[in-house]
Amino acid sequence: MFWRTLREISPRAGRPGRASLALLLTAWYTLASFLVVTAATGLLYLGLANNLRKISEQSLLDELDVCRALVRERGGDSQALHEEVEIDSAVRRYQKFYIRVLDASGAALSTTPGMDRDLSLSRLAQAAEGQPGIFWIDSPGGAPYRAIVARLTPDSTRRDTWTLQMAVDLTQEQVVLGRQRVWVWAVLAAALIFCPGVGFAIARRGTRPLREVAETARHISSSTLNERIRAEGYPVEVAVLGEAFNAMLERLEESFARLSRFSADIAHELRTPVNNIRGEAEVALARTRTPEEYGEVLASCLEESVRLSELIESLLFLARSESPGDHLKRTREDLGRLLTDLRDYYEATATEMGVTLTASVGDSVWGDVDRALLQRALGNLVSNALAHCSAGDGIRLNARRQGGQICIEVRDTGSGISAEALPRVFDRFYRADPARSRNSGGAGLGLAIVRQIVYLHGGDVQISSERGSGTTVSVVLPQSA
Repeated sequence: MFWRTLREISPRAGRPGRASLALLLTAWYTLASFLVVTAATGLLYLGLANNLRKISEQSLLDELDVCRALVRERGGDSQALHEEVEIDSAVRRYQKFYIRVLDASGAALSTTPGMDRDLSLSRLAQAAEGQPGIFWIDSPGGAPYRAIVARLTPDSTRRDTWTLQMAVDLTQEQVVLGRQRVWVWAVLAAALIFCPGVGFAIARRGTRPLREVAETARHISSSTLNERIRAEGYPVEVAVLGEAFNAMLERLEESFARLSRFSADIAHELRTPVNNIRGEAEVALARTRTPEEYGEVLASCLEESVRLSELIESLLFLARSESPGDHLKRTREDLGRLLTDLRDYYEATATEMGVTLTASVGDSVWGDVDRALLQRALGNLVSNALAHCSAGDGIRLNARRQGGQICIEVRDTGSGISAEALPRVFDRFYRADPARSRNSGGAGLGLAIVRQIVYLHGGDVQISSERGSGTTVSVVLPQSA
């Protein structure tokens, strides 16, 4: 039953190289709790043994003081001492005392009944050699005793010295300690049985949120990415895990949605030129045509092929830029010179459209950039600005330092972009003016490429526009790599 439930907690626990968290928690809890119980019961036992030892030793010293006082008061009256020993021995039922009084010659003046049987004079004297204080001694029958040997002078008028031999029976103490040892072993045995059960229950309850998270994750697929883990009521650690998992699901859902839109847009954009090429070829082959007509068909097919090739090239660039790697080739470039070259390149087109194109750089602005990629991004911005300008409008290119960054602006006074379209202009295949873009051959990837190139440089791109007043695109780049 235990292992079956454990497998339910951790379905992968049976695989080689994998350890069950519930099993580990149970094992660690069992080990820790058993060590705590062992230490507690062991300390209690040692404390009891130490207290009993102190009590017996103190009783032995107290009795020694009483006997010394009695000898001094009675002046060596052995009969009085004998009566005191017998009375004291009769009173102490659970702590039997033995006392032997020896005169200066070593003859016993008084002895507690039974002491000669368990603790003979010679046995006690031999055990006391080299032990000035309290010592341990066993009787011939194995009974334990704690004893002490002391010397005293009966009175001040006599110069002879008497000897007191005292011992206390530890049998009752050993009985108490024996019972305590039985309880200690019983508690340890119960702990060894009880702790794994409690540890397993705690582990099962503690891993329940993990099982629920795993169950939720097991049912999530590409079609159910909208499901989330409800982290309310979970412990902090599992709640953090749930929140991180939900954040990952949100990113995955967004990525899947973007990929779905991207795939649909690709299919649509590729289908148009392919259908145009196919339609023109079918029309051309429907009947015999003149060489001039065939030439027109071939020219139209070539135009559509060029458009298709540019579209594929742009898509490949965006796909490669998703994993930047190290294909950025940064060099130290004069951005003022770069803008001037860009103006010269588009100046003929702008003049033909009646649009004024200028470039201005206040101070010399240098940056660590990939010249080819940055030229492509800024060229896309200029092309987009020309597509939205008419005769009499103007486009201005500007670069300046802004703190530790570089700000490049492409500002035009063209038709502008509506507020509804502005948040989506950097999306792939999005066209703010679909009719104009298709007529000009655009696929809606220009601004998406701009944003990706700027992100590769570690910068940011922002756009502001007002319908009928023009558009300003700001590219902010770090000054150094």
